[in-house]
Amino acid sequence: MSNEKLTLFYTDDDPDDLEFFKIIVGKISAEYDVVTHMDGPQLLHALENPPPNPYVLFLDINMPGMNGMEILQKVRESEKFKKLPVIMLSTTNDGTIIQKTLELGANYYVTKSSGFKELQDSIEHALQINWNTFIPNPNNFLYNSN
Repeated sequence: MSNEKLTLFYTDDDPDDLEFFKIIVGKISAEYDVVTHMDGPQLLHALENPPPNPYVLFLDINMPGMNGMEILQKVRESEKFKKLPVIMLSTTNDGTIIQKTLELGANYYVTKSSGFKELQDSIEHALQINWNTFIPNPNNFLYNSN
């Protein structure tokens, strides 16, 4: 087994959310490095200029300028990132928006919980998915905390 850590990218315009994410991932496992971005252009620049290369991309929806769905669309337009697992991590729980992210090529959708433990559980669940075999569909796309 390699000692190399897996890199997680997380893009969100809220510095507190970025910090919580880092703390949570640190509690889940030491096998991950977290690289954060405050907006779409910053993320897209990082994707096109590795290292590091992300293992999984977590993406917020509600951001000024380029929103998460526009960023997702740009990521999926790139041949290089068609297979990159993208997990939408957003407070938005509007079914229409969730469906749209699935149509745009997101692999999974997690609604941000206001509780630390619930948020940790949802992120941990998403990280346990085998992204090589997981095929998103309307029945398995949305994280269910129940």
